[in-house]
Amino acid sequence: MSGLSPRRPLAVTMGDPAGVGPEVAAHAWALRREHDLPPFVAIGDAAAIESQWEGPVRRVSDMDGVAEIFHDALPVLHLEESGPLTLGQPTPAGATCALHALETGIGLTRTQATSALVTGPVSKHALHGIGYTHPGQTEFIAERCGVTATNAVMMLAAPGLRVVPLTVHIPLAAVPEQLTAEIIVAKARIVARGLRRDFGIASPRLAIAGLNPHAGENGQLGSEEAEIMAPAIAQIAAEGIIIDGPLAADSLFAPDVRKHYDALLCGYHDQALAPFKALHFHDGVNLTLGLPIIRTSPDHGTAFNIAGSGRADPGPTIAAIQLAGKLATNREHSVAPAK
Repeated sequence: MSGLSPRRPLAVTMGDPAGVGPEVAAHAWALRREHDLPPFVAIGDAAAIESQWEGPVRRVSDMDGVAEIFHDALPVLHLEESGPLTLGQPTPAGATCALHALETGIGLTRTQATSALVTGPVSKHALHGIGYTHPGQTEFIAERCGVTATNAVMMLAAPGLRVVPLTVHIPLAAVPEQLTAEIIVAKARIVARGLRRDFGIASPRLAIAGLNPHAGENGQLGSEEAEIMAPAIAQIAAEGIIIDGPLAADSLFAPDVRKHYDALLCGYHDQALAPFKALHFHDGVNLTLGLPIIRTSPDHGTAFNIAGSGRADPGPTIAAIQLAGKLATNREHSVAPAK
């Protein structure tokens, strides 16, 4: 990376070995100079990369020397053989390897052997088949870091746009009940703190979308804005955090509106992610705020249907590595907040 860079390599988990995770990790390394990527180590089954990529791979046993190896070969922390591999077909052994890679990446980053964690895509179905009980990787990482799931906040970030769903993987019918004033206040605090600490924004500007069309139309289209959101926004503002809302969600993502804010808070998953992915499908990054470690992830799944075809786009993984490196640099070098 140009200028300052993380002092230690990044940990990049491959995810499910039958998916595109190993392939895009390898192709990210191949494009490392073009995209000025910081040194990273891939974690998982080295055979998953070696079987489908002809580039140089160097197996490592610890983080010493990874930065030097990175110039000439992809460093891989090989954990275990995940058995006979058929691309596109997940197996219990592959899910176990993916889980062990995640645990290892968390451990390396918590002990500061690596500067940040970039998680590859996993199959939740395959993981649940081996007894995994968490809804996703975020909840597992939060638990291992000693953080409650409600304090681990999902943010999707891309150049010029950051969005946060205040409720995530729940049925739409459950949103009005779970979107409480307490949740809004707690997550707004975490977002503001993350923008200051990791992005170097001294006075973050937040906006929150109304839950109902036209932000409730003064109670004509719903009462959540007046009864839940308005008191929460008043409390957040009283704490010195700049926040506007509730604003009509149908215009919040318009260029002339979103440019005034550092993060947009939305009531539910698709209210945030549908417009975000329409704008930044190929360069959006999923990151988790509220953790003691930096964690990012490409905003796509295992893509079993194209695994091994050579069609997987490494762009989202490259973006996740770039952002992780930037955030790690900000923390490690205490970059001065932006004006």
